[in-house]
This record gives sequence, structure tokens and C-alpha cells, in this order.
Amino acid sequence: MSTKAVLIAGPTASGKSALALELARTHGGVVINTDSMQVYRDLRIITARPTPEEEAKVPHRLYGHVDAAVNCSAGTWVSDAERVLVDARNEGRLPIFVGGSGLYFKALTRGLSAVPPIPPEVREAVRARLDRDGPEMLHEALRTRDPISAERLKPRDRSRIARALEVIEATGRSLTDWHRDGLPPLLPPDQVTAVFLAAEREALYARIDARFETMLANGALDEVRRLASRRLDPLLPAMKAHGVPALIRHLAGEIRHLAGELSLEEAAAIGQLDTRRYAKRQFTWFRHQLPEFAWVAPADAAAWLTRAILF
Repeated sequence: MSTKAVLIAGPTASGKSALALELARTHGGVVINTDSMQVYRDLRIITARPTPEEEAKVPHRLYGHVDAAVNCSAGTWVSDAERVLVDARNEGRLPIFVGGSGLYFKALTRGLSAVPPIPPEVREAVRARLDRDGPEMLHEALRTRDPISAERLKPRDRSRIARALEVIEATGRSLTDWHRDGLPPLLPPDQVTAVFLAAEREALYARIDARFETMLANGALDEVRRLASRRLDPLLPAMKAHGVPALIRHLAGEIRHLAGELSLEEAAAIGQLDTRRYAKRQFTWFRHQLPEFAWVAPADAAAWLTRAILF
């Protein structure tokens, strides 16, 4: 076997998880999550994580291992992935990284900036200022401390403004400076077989809509209800998973004993639309950021990968 690892990327609902499972069963692999939302244990249904039955068929790693109250950064994920990769090699298993998060794949094959962990008290102070003063005022504060980052960000980009400000306040260095001192890649591109599942757009969008309805039928609303009851920071990644904000707005009436802001049908429509838009961005992102991934139709991917792995 010449391939040291397999990378399976693609838009949401393109069949990545099923392909990874098939490949792992055939070639003695371990499936490693490369999706920024499927790391959260609170979000199995709404993020379409593999079912417990699927996880029992072959080893699965980095699924649901992070609490929703934690901001699992790309750097944290890379650190976790490094340990899993070492274990896979020691066990003689083929590592199969699968997911839709382009930044995770880019960190895996290109390396990552070496930003150190941000102390919780710094993060909390910046978030408190954000809630009190709003993103525009923090953007002005960032312009004073880190004008290069401020120039790149829109004045209402809450998450990125907060991130840039907390980095410079915690470290005294801007994100631009940190990006110059990168961490080496875990898997250089010449060591992997990398594929992007290029699904046909209209069929993909229909699957996205149908899958969201299935999620609701399988308990996604109850899952989001439990998450909402924790009253976590709305800027946390888990709180922004596709479908979660709209469903929380639907549940707002239940939580506050008032009429909900959205009907369930309206919330579902927003979740479906957000997911379709995300899928469109995934196509664009991978095309421009990771052109070394081979674009293959989902129906042809298993045979294509088998040939690549064996030869």
C-alpha cells in the first residue's frame, strides 16, 4: 500500500461518511473526523454525525469528543489529529480523514499558524466588551492595536473581530505576525491521496433539504432544545452550527414562555437555506484553496480511491 493517508472532502450531504466507512472496512482503516461541527458531543443529529451503529463497524476518532461550551479551534483539532495519526500508524491502520471543513484539511497538509492558547479570562473579557459595546466599537479598538487585521475584517464580523482582538491582547502580537511563524503540516500533500466529492449541485441541494427534514424527524429539535437550555455564549462555534440558530429562535417562545419568533417550518427553511449556501461556499473554497484535491463524482469515488490506494 503506497498511500500513507486518505483525505475525503466534499460539500455537506455528498456521501463522505458512507464512503469513508466503506473504505475503512475494505482496507483496514480508521475514520478520522475532519469536520469542525462533528467534534461537538452535543450535536450528533443536527450535524449528521455517524450513528453509533456505523461507528461500531470500524474505528472512528475525533467525533463528539468536545463539549459545546469549548471553542475547538483548528489548532486544537490538529493537536488531537496528531495523536490519532500516531495511534493509527502504530496499529497498522490506514488513516482516513473525512469531513467538509476546508481549514482543517489545509492545516493538515499545509501547516497552521502557531497562535498559542488564549487564556479564558482574556477571551471572556473581550466577549463581555463585545456584548456591551457592539462589534463596531471593538473593530475601532482593533484598528488601533492591529490595523492590518482590522482592514481585512468587516466592522460587524463579530467572531473574527473578537478573535483578532483577543490574540493581540493575550500575546502582544497580531494575527498577521503569528501567521508568519507556522507549524509544519502533519501530512504533506505528497504523502496523501486526496479527493473532493464533486456532487451535482441540484441533486445535492435536494439531498440537503431532505436530510434536514430527516434530522428533525429523528430528534434534532430535542437536541437543540437541550443545547439551548445550557444558555451558552452564542458566539461559540457549536451555537452557530447550521440549523441551530434558527431552531433556537423557534424554541425561544418555549424557553421564555412566549410565542416563538419562528414557526418550525420557517426555522427548517432557514436551516436548509443556510446549509445549501454553505455547500456552495465549500465548492468555491476547495477549488481555490486546495487545488491538489482530485474532484471525483461521488458514484465513482470508491473505485477511484481503491485504485489510488493500491497502485
